[in-house]
Amino acid sequence: MAQVAVETPYDFSDRTRYDALMDVVRRRMTTRAFDPAYVVPRAHYELILEAARHAPSGANAQPWHFVVVTDPALKTQIMEYFRAEQVARAKLKMKFPTPDYRGLATAPGLIAVATDFRWVKAFPVLNDGSALDRMYKENAERILLQSVAAATMSAHLAAAALGYNVWWVTAIGQEKAQQAMKPLLDIPAELSVLDIMCFGPPAKPPYKRWKKSLADIISWNRFDRAHFMTGAQVDDWIATTRHKVMYRDAENVD
Repeated sequence: MAQVAVETPYDFSDRTRYDALMDVVRRRMTTRAFDPAYVVPRAHYELILEAARHAPSGANAQPWHFVVVTDPALKTQIMEYFRAEQVARAKLKMKFPTPDYRGLATAPGLIAVATDFRWVKAFPVLNDGSALDRMYKENAERILLQSVAAATMSAHLAAAALGYNVWWVTAIGQEKAQQAMKPLLDIPAELSVLDIMCFGPPAKPPYKRWKKSLADIISWNRFDRAHFMTGAQVDDWIATTRHKVMYRDAENVD
């Protein structure tokens, strides 16, 4: 008679795996200037995207595709689009502390994250054109975006676990960006480029940017109104603090 293997109950008091994970999470730091001499091994791309493919997704649709870019000329062309966007923002006087996108051209690792918005049909929708259907479709789009973000975050953590610094480039939602990116990467018209992930050894020592404290982000059972910010407070934070937390380490925000 065949024996059935019985799993040993997990010891939930054992923090070994959690502590190992948190070491990676805390060491995941953004850099925008990389060591251009470093070459990412092909196996590392595959390890990073192996982590991405195990991410959760709505309806298990896995609505993502990743384009690994190793061609220096392609990286330069991608960078040139973002540099032009940077100049356009400056002319519009948006007052946003835009990062220096020149690091895109010299990032040892660069992966474009794409999705197909037709996958929203895999989630709850009515498809009858009604107002209720529009509401469901808006929610379906959020499900898709959250799914792709989960895969991208898994990839970032895998890159950090391999010792790399990372850069999550998200400023590509507008149609102009799609028109620029998709022909470069031969991405079909039906798909969209959502993000670009850069990674590699940093050109200079990175720093950990400011994070809210645990007490600042937790409420128990009901939202603690002490954490609520008025519109004026949000506007003040954007005007006086945003530029600090984007480009300063945790010890030099105040």
